[in-house]
Amino acid sequence: MSIEENFDIPLIAAMALKEKQIQQNYRPIIAVHKWFARRPGTLFRGLILSEFGGRPVADTFFQANSLPGRTIADPFMGGGTPLLEANRVGCDIVGFDINPMATWIVREEIEHLDLQEYRREAERVITSLEQEIGELYRTDCPLYGESGVPVKYFLWVKTLDCEECGTSVDLFPGYLVAKDARHPHNVVVCPCCGELNEIGDLQAPGACGCCGERLLSTGPARRNRCICPNCGHQNTYPRPESGPPRHRLFAIEYHNPHRTDGHEGRFFKKPDEKDLAVVQEATRRLRSLCPGYIPAQNILAGDETDRLHHWGYNHYRELFGERQLLGLELSCRRIAGVPDDRIRRALATNLSDLLRYQNLLCRYDTTALKSLDIFSIHGFPVGLIQCESNLLGIANGQGMNVGSGGWRNIVNKYTAAKQYCEAPFETYQKGKRKIRVPIPGEWIGEYSGTGNRREVHLHCASSAGVKLKPASLDAVFTDPPYFGNVQYGELMDFCYVWLRGLAGTGSEGFDRESTRSPEELTGNESQGRDLEHFADGLSSVYCTMADALKPGAPLAFTFHHNNVETYYTIGVAILDAGLRCLASLPCPAEMGGSLHIHGTKSSIVDTVFVCRRYGYTRRGQDFETPVQLTGIVQDELEQLKRAGMRPTEGDIRCIVYGHLTRMTVERLSGEWNSTLPVGKRLNRFAEAFSGFGDLQPVLDLLTRRLTSATPCNLQVQTRLYEEDRDAVSL
Repeated sequence: MSIEENFDIPLIAAMALKEKQIQQNYRPIIAVHKWFARRPGTLFRGLILSEFGGRPVADTFFQANSLPGRTIADPFMGGGTPLLEANRVGCDIVGFDINPMATWIVREEIEHLDLQEYRREAERVITSLEQEIGELYRTDCPLYGESGVPVKYFLWVKTLDCEECGTSVDLFPGYLVAKDARHPHNVVVCPCCGELNEIGDLQAPGACGCCGERLLSTGPARRNRCICPNCGHQNTYPRPESGPPRHRLFAIEYHNPHRTDGHEGRFFKKPDEKDLAVVQEATRRLRSLCPGYIPAQNILAGDETDRLHHWGYNHYRELFGERQLLGLELSCRRIAGVPDDRIRRALATNLSDLLRYQNLLCRYDTTALKSLDIFSIHGFPVGLIQCESNLLGIANGQGMNVGSGGWRNIVNKYTAAKQYCEAPFETYQKGKRKIRVPIPGEWIGEYSGTGNRREVHLHCASSAGVKLKPASLDAVFTDPPYFGNVQYGELMDFCYVWLRGLAGTGSEGFDRESTRSPEELTGNESQGRDLEHFADGLSSVYCTMADALKPGAPLAFTFHHNNVETYYTIGVAILDAGLRCLASLPCPAEMGGSLHIHGTKSSIVDTVFVCRRYGYTRRGQDFETPVQLTGIVQDELEQLKRAGMRPTEGDIRCIVYGHLTRMTVERLSGEWNSTLPVGKRLNRFAEAFSGFGDLQPVLDLLTRRLTSATPCNLQVQTRLYEEDRDAVSL
């Protein structure tokens, strides 16, 4: 029994689809620290249980499983999803990643933690910060007169001096602060006096209630040009030669706990003199300190970081406001004084994750009315309006978080993540209800409270050059890097320069100035990393892993890409490793609404490639003609629709590419020459791939056949758990 026989596409696809909509609820462990493009834990649980569970995965998924004595490796561990799922069911694990942040994060996810002591220390940190700088995050309520109410968000606009008259010009792309979706009215800023006005119609905003001037929804800053309201001169921006841009505080969203029951909507205000004085006080306090933890590092050149240089940012500290730097420096000082090493590392991890919300690149979502963290897209978004979150965080009377991006938010999420390690669960949909099923007996960690231990070996190293004992691995499960301009090293340096200063250089990989590496398997123009570099690196890793696999053991990995040429690289890697590709299984692995793919033709479906030294494909999966391929893909699309998914043209394309890659590997497996230069190997694979004929008619036919999705129905698959008295309806 194996993945090829036991994997259930509709069940796992339905679970993965729901998980990716709100992954933190299905797999709270991901809240330990941000990592990019995490694959669904439900997918890798399904793969592991399909391979080792001995039964169809529908029979084992919601039950406790114990698979000791098996060793699972992940050569590209990233955020650690395959290793976490393997560890949870009792396997020993071996993980590699060239990025030291990945190694740190996965270790934090898995290592045991005294939660009670952690909560006590975290509360001490927050209490200390509240005493020192709490007043810097408070304001007065002009509506009802209460003073000292907590601020949720400070909103800032970039400014520049007019080249002609020297007047300070606000770079407003638009004057809308909040839409009338989660607030009774639209809120707009008056371009003349700066007062906030609540209006009903954005098309006819009327006059300002304070100064009487005409309100506008569209701002003057467009396409790197802005007209000075004083002299009419057209200014250009950015101006990197002038250094990082300046910002002006123009709006505040606050929380009034005394009036929430009787007040409709949110609380907004224009900053008053007291609010502006608080900004000056934060600057004064910062300058009175002798910083020990604020990073002094330069921002290195790179595909993503050059965007920061374009705006005049040359040092990491310039990406933070004075109040943010003050709070972060004081936070580091409190954490450094925590005596327990394990808890100190946990709090240092919290601070590193907190940075996502405490910087000058966060934006304010005018519809959802919340801060968008810096990594809400996989890049460095330099916008004209910035959102500063309350560093401490706000809790209401029931202890629930109000707003996002503060210490309380991060600590609560981290606590939930580590509680999940002690008591994992699964969640499935029944009608409109979510049913949570506890899985007693499973746990995540290197040891449990009852003294049970598992082997956990995590390494900050390239998996291409490691020495593993032959026939020592029962399986390799991984999600290799996406070949494209997702620059994990450049992005993670943003957190690393702070974490390294706090944690020291003793942690594995932290002796480096940057997380970047020339061996990183991503496309990167500035580093000259192209498709051949990717293919060569992937091949080296797969060869190393294949040599360590036990006879017949699987190397299973997820992959999707819009560009067909990238599939040649994985085909070359499989063939170089002496493996066959016995299955290519579709599963949703992204959320269609993700900001980095929303509105594009990108697929949300991964292909799971299952490779072994020997074995058999499932009956009906082999094909020789486009017509036969169409039938296979059509059947899988129907299975995805039964899971509640609406496949798109991009999804169809990636599923087709996956099957063609699998069959091309099969065609070439008996005649492959891995000693040829990588360019020639890629060309050889491309020739064989194209030998199946013109794909466009296949893609066109399958696209035309797309119909409305069948509603998701998991009643059959989950019938064994409907009467489970421990299941919780959410």
